[in-house]
Amino acid sequence: MDSLSKDIVVVGSVAFDDIETTKGKKNRLLGGSGVYFSIASSLYTKTHLIGIIGDDFDQKYIDMLHSKSISTDNLIRETGKTFSWGGKYSNDFNHRDTLFTDLGVFEHFNPQINSSKFNNPILFLANIQPQLQMQVINQVSNTNLIVMDTMNLWIDNNLDELKEVIKKVNILLINDEEIIDLTGIDDLYEAGLSLLPKGPKYIIIKKGSKGSVIISNEDHISIPAVPDIDVYDPTGAGDSFAGGFLGYLSTNSKFDLIGAVIHGTAIASYTVSGFGIEAIEKIKLQNIKKRIKLLEELIKEN
Repeated sequence: MDSLSKDIVVVGSVAFDDIETTKGKKNRLLGGSGVYFSIASSLYTKTHLIGIIGDDFDQKYIDMLHSKSISTDNLIRETGKTFSWGGKYSNDFNHRDTLFTDLGVFEHFNPQINSSKFNNPILFLANIQPQLQMQVINQVSNTNLIVMDTMNLWIDNNLDELKEVIKKVNILLINDEEIIDLTGIDDLYEAGLSLLPKGPKYIIIKKGSKGSVIISNEDHISIPAVPDIDVYDPTGAGDSFAGGFLGYLSTNSKFDLIGAVIHGTAIASYTVSGFGIEAIEKIKLQNIKKRIKLLEELIKEN
């Protein structure tokens, strides 16, 4: 696969989050899969955010997105409340209880996309409903690459629709629990291999603090996580991983999946070191070079 487009299009949620961890409790943090992804990918290239917000979404958040070359031309504002969610993490951050979910205007989100400004974009489908993911695929033409994420909720409740979306994508991002749930196979490598004939050419399995695995018909490669990170809030780690992953691919002349996973991993390690977008909002590409070099050295050692 040759070098990719410079622009990235993402469809995902825009939300306000209430987060409680052992490090503290914070309310009404800007979040959502589309926001985390866009902030990460905007470190590399122009990003177009497709989503929906309520009339309670302050202009200061729009200004912040614009300051990072994130286009909000396809961010719809409707009367009502912006999607909000509350979560509490276990002491080891491996488990999360949802305290409340208020879909607000997101409940009736119906993407109507003006794709005239997209030129052979990379399309990322964040972990929203499969029906919405398919709507966007059908509206964004001439994509250079289609990548998707998902979650257990859709695997458990919308499996048929999810399988149809998986058929359409080039790369599937999925975590270790989700791929076992999706395939019924406990061995991650075998689970990944079982999905390759069903659409994607590559499967990226995210394993949190244990790193990630790239699986294709040719090979499987393990990438470690950044060690010794002081975690404050894991929310958005997977979305910012995806943003760094695709951001790197969009600007690299070669289709370098290992490099892309390294960049995604490094950026996600910053995301978790603050609440919400506090940490990732402040970083620049030069900030992550040290962590990228560390990951490259760890891979060489193995």
